[in-house]
Amino acid sequence: MEYIYAALLLHNAGKPITEDAITAVLKAAGTEVNESRVKALVAALEGVNIEEAISKAAFAGPAVAAAPAAATGPAAEAPAPAEEEEEEEDTSEEDGMAGLGALFG
Repeated sequence: MEYIYAALLLHNAGKPITEDAITAVLKAAGTEVNESRVKALVAALEGVNIEEAISKAAFAGPAVAAAPAAATGPAAEAPAPAEEEEEEEDTSEEDGMAGLGALFG
């Protein structure tokens, strides 16, 4: 993660994201630098619009966080009588699976 943080720090400062720059940021932070990871990161970020990637990630974050909150709703319902539990277990399992399907579009 610190490699990505270094790239984001450079981007935020308006500096080019190069192998030397990332290495300098990591060394300044006291992190041991793995040159192959630095090269892989720079190659992976080549041609990537970082602002667009950040905005997409920021947009996806709240949607993922909202999904577990919606899933807790059925669990808060009062339990049904013992005879109907077997039928409701099947229904609640299907409802749960439908809710999981909504996560993946």
